[in-house]
Amino acid sequence: MTLLVATTNPGKLRDFATAAMGSIGIEPLPGLESIEAPEENELTFEGNATIKAVYYSRFAPGKIVIADDSGLEVDALRGAPGVRSARFADDCGFHLDALQDHRNNACLMDALGAVPLHKRQARYRCVLAAARDGAVLAIGVGSVEGMILDITQGSGGFGYDPYFLPGGEQKTMAELDSQRRMMLSHRGRALADLSSRLSGTVPDLTL
Repeated sequence: MTLLVATTNPGKLRDFATAAMGSIGIEPLPGLESIEAPEENELTFEGNATIKAVYYSRFAPGKIVIADDSGLEVDALRGAPGVRSARFADDCGFHLDALQDHRNNACLMDALGAVPLHKRQARYRCVLAAARDGAVLAIGVGSVEGMILDITQGSGGFGYDPYFLPGGEQKTMAELDSQRRMMLSHRGRALADLSSRLSGTVPDLTL
């Protein structure tokens, strides 16, 4: 089974390809750069993932296209940044002359302020939607619990990884090797869930 991923984010493509471990073909949707992106105006990860999967599947007739919506939920911030994780700093009006990931992380530290470490419970959540010819085939979900540190640790991964310490681990997502990170990854878990659901609901797929 080959899935076309509707993203140009190299980190996400790498995560999905690593999580698949050869059992599923993972390829970027051809020509995605030239396709105007749909408006992501839903309030949930599932809603936005579905919008993207349905929309982009129309540009690859007969193929299965998957799209994700994922982000960080921090309990002390009442679930923020949530679906706005990639645009957190912009939403907050947080100005810093830096790349988007660095701006978002700096904004997160500012938002948490004096919140002590033992009250910084958080999770990464991912929802993957699969669609073909404009119709949803299946939805997969995955999450990993953890906490937000007050200092950055590690240079791997992307997004909030340098501050996210998974439960039971001594290293942040940005410090873990790729194999361990994928064992814990919300994207890897969502892909596994989606693959299982596709196998059971789309009988004409070749596995």
